Parts: sequence; structure tokens; C-alpha cells
Amino acid sequence: MNIKFYKYHGTGNDFIIIDDRNKFFDHTNFKLIASLCKRSTGVGADGLILLRSHDKFDFEMLYFNSNGYESTLCGNGARCIVSLANKLGIIQFNTVFQAIDGAHNAKITNNVVSIQMNDVFSIEKNNNMCVLNTGSPHCVKLVDDIDNFDVFNNGRQLRNSTEFVGDGINVNFAQIKSNVLHVRTYERGVEAETLSCGTGVVASAISVHRLSLIKNNVIDVETMGGNLSVSFENNNQYYQNIWLSGPAIFVYSGII
Repeated sequence: MNIKFYKYHGTGNDFIIIDDRNKFFDHTNFKLIASLCKRSTGVGADGLILLRSHDKFDFEMLYFNSNGYESTLCGNGARCIVSLANKLGIIQFNTVFQAIDGAHNAKITNNVVSIQMNDVFSIEKNNNMCVLNTGSPHCVKLVDDIDNFDVFNNGRQLRNSTEFVGDGINVNFAQIKSNVLHVRTYERGVEAETLSCGTGVVASAISVHRLSLIKNNVIDVETMGGNLSVSFENNNQYYQNIWLSGPAIFVYSGII
């Protein structure tokens, strides 16, 4: 069977997206999904996304890590699927879609795709590390020299530590330079550093704000794959009206 796919990336975080409104793709076939995401012998991607119809919303997003298994919210992937929905004529410039953690508003403005994240109520602080959930579980650790930091080995060690047994956690390393937040992320499910992680960027921005290291409610973030922006409202108890904004780039389409 031929499968048409679209390749997208959001600041280097890349995805295979399939228009699955007819539900022809076997989303339980984790071996197939993993093989498609494998860079040496497949299309190659950090994850695979299915775009499906929904009774109440414009569409539904199903996200799978490159290991083949369905996962929690992917922020950059969400921005990319919004861009594809616009390309396919499903939406225009504003939408509400369903993801694994509930409904999300999104908008496209001058080629910038923004999604509204769920409110964040709980942030655990432990010395220079914060733990929180921004649609996916994250820990954020501050470092001094992020450019030369060993993200892979340190990230793998934290991700597999006894502190985060069970579902595991994504690990972000952050540093503030000239009022810009620099973030590098080790992603569970990918089990490597990715060029960018949307939910990780949001987690990092909220963490440095909670630690009073940046006091602005709009934070510019630089990742290995490009620049993003996080905005939010804060009432000293929880974070709301959180938006993640940045480019979502169509790379190519093809047939498997």
C-alpha cells in the first residue's frame, strides 16, 4: 500500500506527518512507525504524527516518538500539524484541535505558528533544577556552559535515574545569555538530543521565570535548531495563557 507523507520541521525538530482522516494507517504497528522514523533506512524523523478527523474539533493529532510508541504532547509537532492542516485547506489561520492532553487553540500569523499550551499548576524546585509538566514531563537544569555541555550523557543519566523511574522524563539544560534563554534537550522516546523540543522550551521558560532569573512574561529562546518564543500570564500560583510560537517549515512530501 502506498502511503503519502509530509516532512516538516519546527526549529530542527522534524516529523513525518500523514493525513489519516480515512484511518487507513495502523497506528498500533510500532515497528512500522519506528522503521519510518529511522534515519539510516527510513524517512528519518524525531517522531511521526497522524492527522485525523474529530467530531468536535477541526482535527485530531496523534503523536508517536521515533521508538514507535504513542507519546504525550509534542509542542513543535503540534505547530507543524497546524501548518499542514492549513496547507490541506482543513483550517485557515485559527483553529482548535484535539491532542492527547486535550484541546488546544492555535493560530498562524505571518508564517509564525503559535499554539496555546495547557495551564501549569505545579513546579517542583530542587536547587538548580525544576520539574514540571507542559503537556509532557520535563526537568530543567541550569548549566554554566551550554555550548560545550555533554547533553547526551548527562541527559541519559538523569532520564534513567531512580528519581524518574516509570514513565521517564525529558531533560532540558538551560543557560541565560544576554537575556536570551538557551535550551538543549534530551528527549525520552528518541533517547538522544534533538535540535529543539517545544514542550521543553516552554518548561525551561517557565522554570527560569519561577526562579526569578528572567522577569519578562515573553521569553525569547534559542535552541540548536532555531529560535522560539514563549509568552504566558502568571499570578504567582500558576501559569496560564501559555503560547509557544515559531516557524513550522514544510520540507517535502513523498510516497512510501
